[in-house]
Amino acid sequence: MSTTEVTRQPAAIAEKTEQIRLRTWTVRRVAYMLAPALIYLGIREFGLLVLSWMSYQTRFPMGQALTSWDADWYLGIAAGGYDNVPHRLVDAYNQRSPETPLAFFPGYPKLINYLAAPFGGTETARLVAAFTITVVAGVFCAYALARIGRRIPGGSIRIGLILVALFAAAPMSVVLVMPYSEALFCAFAAWALVGVLERNWILAGLACACAGLVRPTAAALVLAVGLAALVAVIKRQDGWRPWLGGLLVPLGLFGYLGWVAHRTGELFGYFNLQERGWDSRFDGGVATWRFAVEALTRQLSVLEGVTILLLLGAIALVVIGFKMKLPWPLMVFGLGVLIMDIGSNGLMASKTRLLLPAFVLLIPIAVGLAKRQTATVVATLTGLAVITSWFGAYSLTVWSWAI
Repeated sequence: MSTTEVTRQPAAIAEKTEQIRLRTWTVRRVAYMLAPALIYLGIREFGLLVLSWMSYQTRFPMGQALTSWDADWYLGIAAGGYDNVPHRLVDAYNQRSPETPLAFFPGYPKLINYLAAPFGGTETARLVAAFTITVVAGVFCAYALARIGRRIPGGSIRIGLILVALFAAAPMSVVLVMPYSEALFCAFAAWALVGVLERNWILAGLACACAGLVRPTAAALVLAVGLAALVAVIKRQDGWRPWLGGLLVPLGLFGYLGWVAHRTGELFGYFNLQERGWDSRFDGGVATWRFAVEALTRQLSVLEGVTILLLLGAIALVVIGFKMKLPWPLMVFGLGVLIMDIGSNGLMASKTRLLLPAFVLLIPIAVGLAKRQTATVVATLTGLAVITSWFGAYSLTVWSWAI
C-alpha cells in the first residue's frame, strides 16, 4: 500500500463520519419539526377511536355526538349568517329572537363559510370546512405551545413537547376535533403569547385581535397582551412596535361587542343576550360555589365530580405557576380564563370545556414531567390520554345535557 493511499484512508473515514453525522442531524431536525403535529394528532386520533367505541356501546351516532350543541349553532350561522339561522336553533329556554344568534362570535362560522364557498357552499362542504379548520387550528396551536415551552425560563424542547401532549390530552379536549371554536381560539391565543414572549408585538397584537372575533374568553387575552405591550411602552422597549401591537390588541373583541350593541340598541347587548338566552352572567363565583356544595352533598355524577376536581386543580396550578415565577403575561392570561370560568353563572357542565383555553396552567406539570425519565413521561401521558379520551366520549354519548 502506498503512502498516498494510507494518508487518504483517514480522510475518507472522516468524510464518511461527517456524512453520517449530518444525516443523523437532519433526521433529528425533521423529527423535531414534525413532533408537535404528530403528538397532537396522535392523541386526538386516539380520542376519536375511543369516541367511536363509546358511540357503538351506547348506540349514540358518532356524527351526531360531534356536531351537537354549539356545533349546530356555528354550522347554522355559517349556512345563513346571523339573519338566516335555521329556525330549529333556539336558546336554553327554547326561545328565539332575531338577536339570539349574536350570542355566538363570528370568527369561526365566517371562516367556515369562506372555506366552503369555493366548493359550492353546500352542507357537506361546510361540515368538511368546519372539521378542517378545527384540526388545522389545533396543529397550529401545538406548534405555538411547543415554542412557549422553549421560551419560558429554563424551557426546553422536551418541556414544549410535553406541553403539547398535555394540551391534546386535557379533559374535554374532545372539542378540539368538533365544530367548536375552542381550537381556533386556542391557536390565536397561543401565538399571541408567543409574540409576547419573543417581543414580536405585531404578531401578538394581530393574533389577539383575531382571537377577539372567536370567543369572549379573549377578554383574558386582551388583558394579558395589552398589559405586556403597555409595560414595553413604559419601559421604552422595541420602539414603535409595542405601540402598534397594543392598538391592535382590543380591536376584535371590542369591535364585535360594539357591533352587537349597535344591532341590539343596548350598550351591553351581548351580555344581555347571554343572560336572557342561557342565564349566563358574571356573578363572582356564587353559582359555582352553590353547584359545588350541592354536588358534594348528594350522589355525584361523573361529570360533576370531575368538574369540581379540575377547578380545584386549576386554582392550585395558578398558585404553583406564580411560585415558579413563570412569565407574568402567561399567568395573567391563565388566571383571567379561570376567573371568567369560575365567576360565571350558566351551565356548570360547560366549565371543564371553558377551562381548556387556560393551557398555560399546564406548564408547571410539563416542567415537572420533563425532569422524569422518558419511560415515566410516556406512561403518564398515555394513561392521561386514555382517561381523558373516555371522559370526553362519556360527555358526548352518555351525559344528557350540554357541554
